[in-house]
Amino acid sequence: MTAVTYRIEPLDLPSSLESNDAGEFLEFSALCDALVLETWGNLDRATPPEARIQYWKDDAYARKQFFFVRIDGRMVARSWIRFEQQENLGSAVLHVDVLNAHTGRGIGRALLSHAEALAAAAGRTTLMTFTEHPADFDADGTDVLKPATGTGALPAAARAVRFAAAAGYRLEQVERFSSLTLPADPARLDALEREALAKSQDYELVSWTDRCPDEYVEQLAVLMSRMSTDAPTGALSYEEETWDVARVRHVEDTWQQARNVSLVTAARHRASGELAAYTVLELAPGKPWLADQDDTLVAAAHRGHRLGMLVKIANLRRLAEYPAVERVITFNAAENDHMLAINVALGFRPAGWDGEWQRVVTP
Repeated sequence: MTAVTYRIEPLDLPSSLESNDAGEFLEFSALCDALVLETWGNLDRATPPEARIQYWKDDAYARKQFFFVRIDGRMVARSWIRFEQQENLGSAVLHVDVLNAHTGRGIGRALLSHAEALAAAAGRTTLMTFTEHPADFDADGTDVLKPATGTGALPAAARAVRFAAAAGYRLEQVERFSSLTLPADPARLDALEREALAKSQDYELVSWTDRCPDEYVEQLAVLMSRMSTDAPTGALSYEEETWDVARVRHVEDTWQQARNVSLVTAARHRASGELAAYTVLELAPGKPWLADQDDTLVAAAHRGHRLGMLVKIANLRRLAEYPAVERVITFNAAENDHMLAINVALGFRPAGWDGEWQRVVTP
């Protein structure tokens, strides 16, 4: 039987959503939304087009490429690959998606082989990808696949799990995807806040929107560097990221160009003036019903004072200024017991699981 050959086409980013050459990008964006809907039934995990066009641009920190396959003139599958440019220079993150109606034809395998060839050509030998799974299976059951960490599980029979395993990828970590319905229980927040305040009297909270005040930005860069090492990553091959003021400002500028609003609350040690913890919520105009919980970190030297709980509660309270927001979503490594305990106490409930996969290629 002759194998079917598919034409894999690159996506060129337009200068804007209104430019004459934006049609293909908008079609690709619609494909991305359709893929999210097939998995999750809503667009909580979709990125609005105005944000995609900003986040997908190459910059000093990462280079990205996007591809698609058409069947009968319609985009039915996509792939992308990201090459970090400052750290992790031996790694590539890649991903493949095919609409359900077109699976089983070898399209995914063709896209994966294409992406892996690009990684090889760039000298990247550590390949990482992920799979997404709604919480509609028994994670404590028998027909599951456990990661190398031993914590969390994925449905072994899921098509994406079988695809990744057959391609030689190893499940290194499982992340829990959680959701909090708003408004959060005010009595619960009050009680948790009282407990946190009793443990954190040596700290004060500072908050800002979109742009970190100049007086704190160097300290924020230090905390953001710690996010790359302090958050659990299982056996995934991640190097420590080096953050400076320019890198922080680059992220902030990208958020603003995407028209997102970022709400940041930090805890400051009164005696030293040092930022000890921070948390970020992102709001996108294309998803007015949702807030994305981004980073939350407490510096190691300041742990044990309930600062993670304190900054998260303060930031959640700020969402009262955005009454259209109906829920908050977040991700945590399944083995991150401390942060999961905070989120569960706040009222977050499991919405799904993500598998983090890795394959090391021998040159």
